[in-house]
Amino acid sequence: MQVIGVPLSSLVAFGSASGLMVGYAAKDLVANFAGAVMLRLDRPFTVGEWVRSPDQEIEGVVEDIGLRITRIRTFDQRPLYIPNSTFTKISVETPSRMRNRRLKETIGVRYQDGECVESIIKTIRSYLVNHEEIDTERVLIVNLNGYGHSALEIMVYCFTKTTGWVRFHEIKEQILLDIFDIIRRHGAEIAYPTQTLHHAGHASIQPEPN
Repeated sequence: MQVIGVPLSSLVAFGSASGLMVGYAAKDLVANFAGAVMLRLDRPFTVGEWVRSPDQEIEGVVEDIGLRITRIRTFDQRPLYIPNSTFTKISVETPSRMRNRRLKETIGVRYQDGECVESIIKTIRSYLVNHEEIDTERVLIVNLNGYGHSALEIMVYCFTKTTGWVRFHEIKEQILLDIFDIIRRHGAEIAYPTQTLHHAGHASIQPEPN
């Protein structure tokens, strides 16, 4: 049986395929709309906030939350368009809602300066406790943390009051410079990787027999 010259079986097959395509499209549309509703109700982020996902390569500033997609501007200024349904399946961090930024560094002091390490640690700890940019209500640790290959390792762990990216790095830079100065004032030095060779004895070289 034919309809205007086209076999009925072909029309049925085409209709079935079209129906499946429409069904999938409608499913995605509904999923994205549901994602948009979720974003507006739960508000894990809003326009203007910095977001990132540990599950996917998503990071940047939110520019728009639409009914179907969310537009994010990456830090290298590329627009990133993400279906809203994606946010129902992944974890999302909102760094712009941080209360503090963490500073965590390991400072290596030479083994030959071991006698003054305890004094260095106390001075660094006192310096950070009295630093106006460090939040002393958060965890603050300055301790000998281990014996490295070439250094006595001092862990410095604290939180800044600011969450601004640029300001944080300005504070971090000044703290590292001041710690370097503290170590020098104690007559010690920052360690650097070294290798020590031990010789078991002097090997004698015998002439080859003629």
